[in-house]
Amino acid sequence: MIGCPKLDDIDYSDKLTAILEQHEIKSVTILRMEVPCCGGIVHAFKNTLQNSGKMIPWNVVTISTEGNIVEE
Repeated sequence: MIGCPKLDDIDYSDKLTAILEQHEIKSVTILRMEVPCCGGIVHAFKNTLQNSGKMIPWNVVTISTEGNIVEE
């Protein structure tokens, strides 16, 4: 799934919760940019895990605005 919490008018938590409830997801990697507004994607996924009641391994990879990996 691709999204921009700053520009999209959608609640990602609801959509992600539906995906987790309807499919057997083994793990999730969140790829986000280093800009502050992209932190909303991480927050939405944390809400998703709480809402779904599932324990799924997940990690966050942060890239710079130039496309370099900043943090894994």
